[in-house]
Amino acid sequence: MKSNYGDHGRHRRKRYPGGMTVKIVIAAVVICICAAIFLVRSFVKRNADNEASKQVSVLELEEIEEPIPEEEPVVAASIEASVNEEQPGEAAVEASSEEEELDIQMGAGAETGEDIDVADLVSASNVGENSSITYGIDVSRFQGTIDWAQVAASGIDFAMIRVGYRDSSTGELKADSNARFNMQEAEKNGIKIGAYFFSTAVNKDEAVAEANWVKDYIAQYPITYPVGYNCEGFDKESSRQYSLTKDERSSIAEAFLDQIYKAGYTPIFYASMGELAGDVQWNTSQIEKSYKIWMAWYNQNTSNIANGPAYDGQCAMWQYTNQGTVAGISKKVDVDVAYFGYNGTETAKDTSERVTATADVEALMSFDTVDETVTAKNSTNLRDKPSQGDDSKVVVTLQNGQTAQRTGISSSGWSRVVLEGSTYYAVSSFLTTDLTAPKQETEQPVTTSGFKTQFADCNETVTAKDIVNLRSKPSVTDEDSTVAATLSSGDTATRTGINTDYGWSRVEYNGQTLYCVSSYLRVVE
Repeated sequence: MKSNYGDHGRHRRKRYPGGMTVKIVIAAVVICICAAIFLVRSFVKRNADNEASKQVSVLELEEIEEPIPEEEPVVAASIEASVNEEQPGEAAVEASSEEEELDIQMGAGAETGEDIDVADLVSASNVGENSSITYGIDVSRFQGTIDWAQVAASGIDFAMIRVGYRDSSTGELKADSNARFNMQEAEKNGIKIGAYFFSTAVNKDEAVAEANWVKDYIAQYPITYPVGYNCEGFDKESSRQYSLTKDERSSIAEAFLDQIYKAGYTPIFYASMGELAGDVQWNTSQIEKSYKIWMAWYNQNTSNIANGPAYDGQCAMWQYTNQGTVAGISKKVDVDVAYFGYNGTETAKDTSERVTATADVEALMSFDTVDETVTAKNSTNLRDKPSQGDDSKVVVTLQNGQTAQRTGISSSGWSRVVLEGSTYYAVSSFLTTDLTAPKQETEQPVTTSGFKTQFADCNETVTAKDIVNLRSKPSVTDEDSTVAATLSSGDTATRTGINTDYGWSRVEYNGQTLYCVSSYLRVVE
């Protein structure tokens, strides 16, 4: 048993190495085949990756070389993403668009805010409105002839200019006699322009007619600031609007403002704080939802004017005084602060050539019409405007015996005369209608004052009807007669003497004895 097992065992040991060799060879072949397959597949994949890499690099270079496209609106981008991802139908895209727009307007997931009428944003500006604080004035013919270069140099940003009014008795629409001149000169000196109209409309049709009149009147000027509706004095029995209710007046105002907006201008409503607060005289709470409010409120703390008045309602523009002093304006003027500004200056809606405007030199005076021939009592200067100020020029001198035609007389002491076809102005007291009156002698006895002009003594308090120069001598022709002071209406002086022949008064003012034309003064009762 042992030998047989042994033989068998030896035989198997001899054959085992040979069988293993075959198996090893077969395994090696299989491994080589697998390795070859793996290498081939890796090579193919590597080539594919290289090609892809080359394509990406080319695309990146092409994108860099191309101009950067404009950003699409958020809504459009969201819709496009939705189409790419889900491919909804056309109706689904439209619905998605509406939802996206609604989210942008209201704020997706946000709490519902306060109800706001979009009319709050009523503005027709083409140059862009901003939230800066700007300072201005509002003027009319009652400020006289304005030197707009001086106004601009004083730092004024804008001017609200009265362009017209409806006559309170006849209902006729009339232009402010200095409106075109004021708009022209304000523009020339870089001051932005707004406008306003004084209304006495008694119904909506009249209000719309007023707005259309304003639209046409201002069309050739660059109106950047708002166009205002101004209505006052309606509580007086003499007013055309006296019988109107608050609701009626308010609807009339809104008709004007709405028509101004339709004409392409930003509307603004003007009234005093006492009329606005609590809807006392106007439906303020309704009007302020749609239009800017321009409020007049005086004698308030203006130490921090940029914060606005202590008023609960809307106030876009605050007229905080009517006693402003501004270089270039001889009269007191309304001063305003606006809690908005503009990024530029508007272009006139009508760019056709316009006629150059001149100032109305009679703006501060009312002349009664007359038609009579006059001569000088001695000799008198004829001026280009009814003023003895530096802005007035002596054009010619009228001598005794030489005649002119007087066409107007003002209570302020001036006469309008026509000489050889030209219109001039002279002090009325220096003229006479007695064409045979002998020339008054200039040589008079020297008085104790040292002057030849004789004064009858008096003692009374006087003030200027408007404004008058107080001179060192009773003369406007003597080179030594200088203007020592100016007396304005409301300021007082003591008149100590009066000369009826030449129309001069002697006054005591601030400790000085001075002289002025009597017709410029009135007695203070």
